[in-house]
Amino acid sequence: MDRDMVVLAKVRLLSANRRVVRGVEGLWIYRLLTQVDPEVYGSKLAYVLVEESGSSLVRELPERQLALLDEAVEVATALSPANPYREKVLTRALAARARLLP
Repeated sequence: MDRDMVVLAKVRLLSANRRVVRGVEGLWIYRLLTQVDPEVYGSKLAYVLVEESGSSLVRELPERQLALLDEAVEVATALSPANPYREKVLTRALAARARLLP
């Protein structure tokens, strides 16, 4: 793990001055920081992945939407059962995935 990239991600997160950083930047930040501390950043990554699966960038790409949702389910499942956000983000990811599948 590149320490400079972790510091940069944390600086961007702090400078965003929002509870959750969304979009491509949020995906980059939370994917990186989830590798460092999955219990702290994993739920936000799962949240942003589900959100991005419905974005206009991938709306017409069902295989990309499914990949994002599969990643969200994987991240949420990996969270500790004691994590207070695990159930909420896992339920949200599974529901979004179910809506996408025929």
